[in-house]
Amino acid sequence: MVDVDHASDRPVAGVRPLPHRVTVDAAHRRVLPVRPARVVPVPAWLGEEVTGRLAAAGVMSLWSHQAEALAAYRAGANVVVATGTASGKSLIYQCAATAAAIADDRATVLYLAPTKALGHDQARAMAWTGLRVGVLDGDTPSEERDWINAHAQVVISNPDMLNVSVLPRHQRWRRLLRQLRIIVIDECHVYRGVFGSHTALILRRLLRLARAAGADPQVIAASATAGAPGRSVARLIGADVVEVTDDASPRGSVEVVLRAPADHVGSRTEVAEVLAALVADDRRSLAFVPSRAGAEWLARRTRELLPQVPPGAIRAYRAGLLSEERRGVEAGLRDGSLRAVATTNALELGMDIAGLDAVVLAGWPGRQASFWQQIGRAGRAGSDGIGVLVADDDPLDHYFLTHPEAVFDQGAEATVIDPANPRILRQHLVAAAAEAPLTAADEVLFGEGSTAVIEELVADGVLRRRPAGVFWSDTRRPEPVSDIRAIGGSAVRIVEQGTGRLLGTVDGSAAPATMHAGAVYVHQGEYYLVLELDLDAHVAMVAATDDTIFTMALSRKHLDVVAVEMQAALGEGMIRRGDVAVTTEVYAYQRRRSGTGEVLSSHTLDLPLQTLATSAVWWSWPDDVVTACAVSDVGGAAHAAEHAAIGMLPLVATCDRWDVGGLSTALHPATGEATVFIYDGYPGGVGYAARGFEVAGLWLTATRDAVAGCGCEDGCPRCVQSPKCGNGNNPLDKAGAVRLLGALLG
Repeated sequence: MVDVDHASDRPVAGVRPLPHRVTVDAAHRRVLPVRPARVVPVPAWLGEEVTGRLAAAGVMSLWSHQAEALAAYRAGANVVVATGTASGKSLIYQCAATAAAIADDRATVLYLAPTKALGHDQARAMAWTGLRVGVLDGDTPSEERDWINAHAQVVISNPDMLNVSVLPRHQRWRRLLRQLRIIVIDECHVYRGVFGSHTALILRRLLRLARAAGADPQVIAASATAGAPGRSVARLIGADVVEVTDDASPRGSVEVVLRAPADHVGSRTEVAEVLAALVADDRRSLAFVPSRAGAEWLARRTRELLPQVPPGAIRAYRAGLLSEERRGVEAGLRDGSLRAVATTNALELGMDIAGLDAVVLAGWPGRQASFWQQIGRAGRAGSDGIGVLVADDDPLDHYFLTHPEAVFDQGAEATVIDPANPRILRQHLVAAAAEAPLTAADEVLFGEGSTAVIEELVADGVLRRRPAGVFWSDTRRPEPVSDIRAIGGSAVRIVEQGTGRLLGTVDGSAAPATMHAGAVYVHQGEYYLVLELDLDAHVAMVAATDDTIFTMALSRKHLDVVAVEMQAALGEGMIRRGDVAVTTEVYAYQRRRSGTGEVLSSHTLDLPLQTLATSAVWWSWPDDVVTACAVSDVGGAAHAAEHAAIGMLPLVATCDRWDVGGLSTALHPATGEATVFIYDGYPGGVGYAARGFEVAGLWLTATRDAVAGCGCEDGCPRCVQSPKCGNGNNPLDKAGAVRLLGALLG
């Protein structure tokens, strides 16, 4: 790697100079050098027909990592390929699928993608194979499903569709299961946390049904660069996996810029100005934004900054858009008619988007794998590219500005899932028993803890144990496992009053804080006022408005400790982890001015309480330690430490701050001391708090350093203020937080 002087605007050899607005006051610039390709012949065992089809598509040779992965597949192994963006991972399973279908015309292949967009893109990419390909997702018409069921050699789907349609109706899909040779798991690094835990159990349900039908499929998985990909995929499928990680594909030079917002603008405004500067410099660009509303705002603001550019050339892309809107943006990216797209991580994945010049990241995306996957969108097909990270008002973002080695020189995180989560496991064991009776072999397949959960289900009368196995106790098929992407309740539909038009959806758990009456919802740059939220009917009614403010919900929490699993001394305090119950009340909301965040008004709400049973890590300080630290506002100091610790947890765990919650108090009944709790934001927990307990010293040292190193006087969004604080970031005591954290670190 080639380092460039920090905050230097000197051009780098071989890289087209960047616009001044992009480089001015950059904290760090680094050029990732050109990487030449390492090429090998197409393996002879693929056969003349596969080789001929490859040649007709212009592929005369392979990169060495492609050949290595195919060799592992031929040897009968499950394999995961963890290489960079645009490194030809798709060609590996396309070659394997084509060879299998040529050897046996009855053979079937199941390709799984985490998003619909990626699935449709792969269907187009498989045209060279000559195979019969069908896309099975929620948008597939019934007559097309019938054709796929009867004729498709490659079925492109997603875990959601497997869960709600294929597995519960597996007798209908017997041809697919009986002849299943390969299961492709694309972008498998996305299967983390709750979604990953559900997907692991869906895959095990799939494997047991395929084996019962007489098949023995191999798994070929593809991932962005990730830590220990073989171990992660093995946990996903419950079997050994060979990993291939030596990327032999060519890459042009990529200049990466890390920068903070200019003093006179906020982080979102900075992102809009950087994106506008790149588009004005004739660079086709993609900007990644953490939220749906942020993507909408960024597209709108960039259009305002570039009145000379046709408004339709700058669009927003996010989850919740209707299928025709998604397809339009995807087509515009492929044919070059779009100059810029502001997107959530929905476009992070391997959809084939050629010719992008630049990528802008609105804040750290939460994980190393996501950072490099998003940066890898720039300069595809071996051309040079630019990646710009604009630090958000977040402790971790600004930690990276002063510790760039943590971005460039440390390995990616390993994916964390917990398929043994009892709440998740219980649902899938019921579904599995309804699909086919559970046996002792299945208890091994579903992993540690499944036997105890099965016995609970039998004791509750949900399942019945018979000599042939454990059966579903009802003659009716159980409801499919719901909400596999976040255990947050049924999705709430967002409907425009008067027209009945469906604008999108939002997770049920997020609805009270985001879709309450009086909230503002943004869709494709248009603002809508929420008129009514009906949680029983799972619908929010909205109406268009000219008001461009945004709203922020206020909430209060109560936390009870249910069980302490582990505890240890930590400096002059104690740290514990265990089970907790968190009750949340969204009691009010604020109307705030866009751009500045100025509070315009506050309004009360009357919404039902929500209770979350989950896992947590917490630490506390004895009274004499607090006194010795000379902290006058104990509650404010603990609150500031809580915010900063949440912001820094992604440094040590594969999560982001939105995956966890927190509570702090000057005196908690469970400890009798000043205490900070950090808890997983999902029922049952998914391992984030447990990871924090394991590496508490590293985590809290980085937290203390981030707060102490911030140049503000009383606390700001870059250290102790939180964008998700239900108390409006009040009270906060930055100096007290530094002293209390120091007491935990000796």
